[in-house]
Amino acid sequence: MPPALRSWMMALKGIYVLAISISKSKAIRIGALGKLSFSKGFYAYVGSAQNSLEKRLKRHLSKEAKRGFWHIDYLLADECVAVVKAFVKEADKSEECITAQALGEYGFPIEGFGCSDCGCKSHLSMFSDYNALERACLKLGFKSFRLSCQ
Repeated sequence: MPPALRSWMMALKGIYVLAISISKSKAIRIGALGKLSFSKGFYAYVGSAQNSLEKRLKRHLSKEAKRGFWHIDYLLADECVAVVKAFVKEADKSEECITAQALGEYGFPIEGFGCSDCGCKSHLSMFSDYNALERACLKLGFKSFRLSCQ
């Protein structure tokens, strides 16, 4: 990553969307939510990073065993699940829920996922295909970010 971009990412506080691929339909245990059924396909997960966007994205990308803290940690730990792209936007934490709701209107929200600390229906939505997910993110003002740490 070029030094200028790295510096910008380290300082950036904002909202991100992880484009996630699930390679086969299966039930996955998601912490206190228990087992949820996921269909094969593409999903968008919305989160915020108010300290360092780069560190948060690296944490999500790491396949190293880590203590499950967020619902997304449990999902990403599964061998059939992979982050294929990230989208970023410089924004306050308040934009996280606005974005999750908007993406839920473009996709199909997975009720209760990633929203135990807010009043949202979900912070994870399934999309008909990757292109629909990407179009929704770009329409909402996110920038495509190629994950160099994969």
